Amino acid sequence: MSTLVEIRNLHKRFPIHGDLLDRIRLKGGRLELREENVHAINGVDLTVNKGEALCIVGESGCGKSTVARTVMGLIEPSEGSVHYQGQRIDNLSPREMMSYRRRMQMIFQNPYASLNPRMSITETLEEPIRFHQSDLGKAEMKDKVAEVMQAVGVDPSWGKRFPHEFSGGQRQRISIARALIVDPEFIVADEPISALDVSIQAQVLNLMMDAQEQRGLTYLFITHDLSVVEHFGARVAVMYLGRICEVAPTRTLFAQPRHPYSQALLSAIPRLEDERPRFIRLQGEVPTPVNLPSGCVFHGRCPHANDRCRNEIPALRQVDDVQISCHAVEENRIASG
Repeated sequence: MSTLVEIRNLHKRFPIHGDLLDRIRLKGGRLELREENVHAINGVDLTVNKGEALCIVGESGCGKSTVARTVMGLIEPSEGSVHYQGQRIDNLSPREMMSYRRRMQMIFQNPYASLNPRMSITETLEEPIRFHQSDLGKAEMKDKVAEVMQAVGVDPSWGKRFPHEFSGGQRQRISIARALIVDPEFIVADEPISALDVSIQAQVLNLMMDAQEQRGLTYLFITHDLSVVEHFGARVAVMYLGRICEVAPTRTLFAQPRHPYSQALLSAIPRLEDERPRFIRLQGEVPTPVNLPSGCVFHGRCPHANDRCRNEIPALRQVDDVQISCHAVEENRIASG
């Protein structure tokens, strides 16, 4: 499969202190400039192949959403680069980025906040068309809006209504319609079903899967729900504290996780067939992203850690069809899950 999006050595740091006065402190009779950052992403390497759905999973605060927003150009990376079909795009000017905006769309987590409450649904869907496909006439625009609304299961006659008149599931369908209206190639979905009732989540997921099949879409799907990943994603990237632990085909990861964090994460899934489930209980707390631990970021909670893990950052290595960053796996000190 050809690579559509490639992320290389991506870092993102957010300064804790705001202006200059907040950063100045007195130490030993001398003024010092304090530099403290939240290290949200720490050297992420990732590829998204054309036509696939790549899911990024991990606990809250691991950097999943920051990766999504950096790929979309909503956040500038501190280091590293983002490439789209071989072209670097993270350093482009807003004008140069315009040609990529139509091809790359995003679905946000909260359907209650992502729609403008002052705009009707028709106005919400017409706005990106006017911006990216200004050559379309009024009749063509009207037909396209009606077609996309029908495609996502929203009655076109509801176009004059406003977002507050819809349920959460209907609003998320409208958000998906807004992303599809300009015929994109690549969609970043940042926890698109986490704010919805469980009964509605399956409907929205099926809608996204149907759109992928009919339109040849590529997804970067951010989620913390492993049951969603098992049915939606072709490949899965597991993140911990801003780093990629493991990237594997979905079936491979769920059948045989290799990284100790992946094993612990997947052991937490309740399964009806397990009479005596074997949960892996991790010791310790998640380190703060302000003061990252040396070496492997997981070594403080890993039962297989040694001196090398505590001092040397593991590289993401290819093993068969899996990428994994773990010294213990590399040295055959750990068995697969």
